[in-house]
Amino acid sequence: MQAFTLSAHAEVAIVSRSIPIEWVERVVSDPDKKERDMDDPNLTHALKRIPEHEERVLRDVYNESANPIRIVTAYFDRTMRNKL
Repeated sequence: MQAFTLSAHAEVAIVSRSIPIEWVERVVSDPDKKERDMDDPNLTHALKRIPEHEERVLRDVYNESANPIRIVTAYFDRTMRNKL
């Protein structure tokens, strides 16, 4: 279903952080929570617990106005642990 592209940073980030692309896709397509970026109105943050990774919360930051949407980065957000 990959209806998005990855920025160069996102490509490096998901590989270096050992994040499967399927998890990135799952977060974008069915987030537990969405937030607007505080600095850039074009960016959206999507968050989702990943059961296969000890229920840690994966955060995808993406540009929703791009077509297809463009993932800027993805990382496990420690500040959201046990908050979703």
